[in-house]
Amino acid sequence: MQVEETAAVQTGGQEPWPARPLFLAGLGLAAGLLVHWILSGSGSAFERSAVQAASLTGIALAATLIGFTLERRLWWASILFSLATALVAALVVYWNGSPGGWSASEGWRTISLLLAVAIAAPLFQAARDSGSAGRVPRFPYAAVHDHAWTNVVLWCACCLFVAVVFLMAWLLAALFGLIKIELLRELLEREWFWRALIGLSFGAGLGLLRENDNVVRLLQRVVATVLAVLAPALAIGLALFLLALPFTGLQALWDATSATTPILLSCVIGALILANAVIGNMPAHERRFPLLRYGAMVLAATILPLAGIAAIATGLRIGQYGFTPERLWAVVFVALACLYGAAYLAALVLGRLGWAGRVRPMNLTLAFVTCAVALLLATPLVSFNAISTRDQLARLESGRVTPEKFDWRALAFDFGEPGKAALERLQASSNLRVRALAADAAKAETRWEVADVSRDEENRRKIAKNLRVLPSGRPVPAGIVEALAKANDCIGDQRCTLLLLSEDEALFFNDSCFRMPTDRPGNAQARSRLHVAAYPFDCRDGERYRRAEGAWERAGSSRPTTDAERATVARAFEGGEVEVRTVPRRQVFVGGIPVGQPFE
Repeated sequence: MQVEETAAVQTGGQEPWPARPLFLAGLGLAAGLLVHWILSGSGSAFERSAVQAASLTGIALAATLIGFTLERRLWWASILFSLATALVAALVVYWNGSPGGWSASEGWRTISLLLAVAIAAPLFQAARDSGSAGRVPRFPYAAVHDHAWTNVVLWCACCLFVAVVFLMAWLLAALFGLIKIELLRELLEREWFWRALIGLSFGAGLGLLRENDNVVRLLQRVVATVLAVLAPALAIGLALFLLALPFTGLQALWDATSATTPILLSCVIGALILANAVIGNMPAHERRFPLLRYGAMVLAATILPLAGIAAIATGLRIGQYGFTPERLWAVVFVALACLYGAAYLAALVLGRLGWAGRVRPMNLTLAFVTCAVALLLATPLVSFNAISTRDQLARLESGRVTPEKFDWRALAFDFGEPGKAALERLQASSNLRVRALAADAAKAETRWEVADVSRDEENRRKIAKNLRVLPSGRPVPAGIVEALAKANDCIGDQRCTLLLLSEDEALFFNDSCFRMPTDRPGNAQARSRLHVAAYPFDCRDGERYRRAEGAWERAGSSRPTTDAERATVARAFEGGEVEVRTVPRRQVFVGGIPVGQPFE
């Protein structure tokens, strides 16, 4: 009897509904066409108005939520929930303004909004299922957990189904192309068609999967089983990491504070997912195998220490460089991670082997908290741009950071409207240096046009450490280090060489392009050959630098560069005016062996 009740709670009393796949396919098709109609009236994403962005959000979310939550029983409740949620999301996007005015970190608002919606959907599904027969809607953890996992599996399966549909469509297009029928290929290249096809295939796949509930539950069990098996491996790795810290020290973590927090938070998320895959949604589904069970307990115990280290790393970064929108988002994520870590550790200490029974209701409470925080941060009520701008200006005005080391690039392009307003005020500053740098930043059309003085100084230090000059003993020409820094050459961990050809010309090489192969140490012939590594530039030729009008810069290409030259070449090529000439050449020799291509 208890098993039947549990199954009823999990399935929510779902009934077969043969018309649902057709309805969802039509809904997806309509949503795809509406999305195309809105997009066809706009350019890039940053050229869309707030109304267009809000409309896209509302249509996409309404269709998606209806597809995931619609049931034959209480179908009207699913539609009302979906439309109300989509309307709220659309109003939030409209409130945030046109995407063209968003700063670099504004995308996190969209992610926060989608997270809130993703949490709200299973909560609604569980409440709707529990509110049948006149009962007060509740949020049974087993039902919430089950719907959350099912929604994730359905989303991934539908995305895979869409990919398969497109592969099949292109295959058929190629097949008909063999007999000179290009209609399908031409349709697939039209935006209205492939957008409609995405909506149609996603809706049809979702409807078909929801009518085959046993298949979805099988996929869900397979995914949960695989994740549960991975729990001990991650638990061992995280435990060894924490045990090694007292011996290795934390200095390496503080030196890499920009990477420390994302990595640690990713480990926290992984620990949460795998631990919950082991404990399941109820005692009957909890995996009792000792290795899995104790692995989940270790994962629960490591969450808070990892989140604590991430909090310290984020605090150090903020103490060094102040607030930025990205760091404030990191503060939020770290705070949520610490909250989850504290809850899991408390459940583990109080419940010991029975900790899962204590953590399940905590998961439900934490889900409500996360949903509320995510929805709040998706709105402009909390402006990380304004907070960051005030903090950075306070650092500048107090003298904690000099005008040369101030991040003008971030103020102009990363802090949104508050940053631009502050930049305008700084152009009237009594400090002449501040006024000049603010004016230069305000005139820049792209972030790369704003000089990053502190970064240039760091690059020059790296170049001085990594650079070798040939012939030996020759001084480095004035200005070439600045040119290398500007071109981002020789600033990594690899050493480099500068071959001075004259007072006004030099060749730059990355030393890694010329190293002895080590894969076959016994092969003398292989060791005698130079090994050329794959790098973003053609390291076989080297990079040529020339001094023109007193400034060093990368040498221009020998190919036609002006419109007139390109037009002349095009006309001559069309007329067959192609010839071979014997010309003097210059080429690099290393150890008497020619290396790379000749140059002029």
